[in-house]
Amino acid sequence: MFETREGEKLLETDPADMPADGHVVFIGHIVSPWTSREECPKNMRAARETGRTATILIDEAYRQGLQNLDRASHIVILSWLDHAPRNLIVQKPRHASESKGVFSLRSPARPNPVGLHVARLVMLDIEAGRIEIDAIDVLDGTPIIDIKPYYASIDAFPEAAVAGRDEK
Repeated sequence: MFETREGEKLLETDPADMPADGHVVFIGHIVSPWTSREECPKNMRAARETGRTATILIDEAYRQGLQNLDRASHIVILSWLDHAPRNLIVQKPRHASESKGVFSLRSPARPNPVGLHVARLVMLDIEAGRIEIDAIDVLDGTPIIDIKPYYASIDAFPEAAVAGRDEK
């Protein structure tokens, strides 16, 4: 699914082959309109532009944790990008002229492929464990690690920038 490009570097040991140490559990999964990497939007902005919504299904054991989530207009979703390689430490994005360290990128290929998504909460059904959101930029079936309310007063930094990055 991911090909290695010129200028990229792999880790000596693939983190996927190492023993688990965080005991992370998946609390549910995403029902997404995207079934292949080629059709999946690159980011949440591109996903919103498609006008296609998504659903998060929370496993029964964790549904009580959804109580009061409907007070939030937007939520932060942490996903496990289970199709991404974990051993790519230096990458060369198609649009970039130079290679970059994985921690300076938003690429799904990383030692711990955790996805970070901010979405508008459209509907919440706690009993069914169903959360409708405005968009998502991951493949159908992607596991969910956590959900948190988004606080614009805490989470937004209007002055934030990345040098040399065109934010369009």
